[in-house]
Amino acid sequence: MTSGSFAGKVNAPDFPPNLEWVNTDHPLTMAELRGKIVILDFWTYC
Repeated sequence: MTSGSFAGKVNAPDFPPNLEWVNTDHPLTMAELRGKIVILDFWTYC
């Protein structure tokens, strides 16, 4: 079992520019999301 440390983990990269955003009035940045719980929903149009 681990000690719960995240030392040595890689941070998530910034979002690529020119993404299409849904349900937000501006593109988000990783700095804005730091310390928040984020749920990503990956889906495709079928």
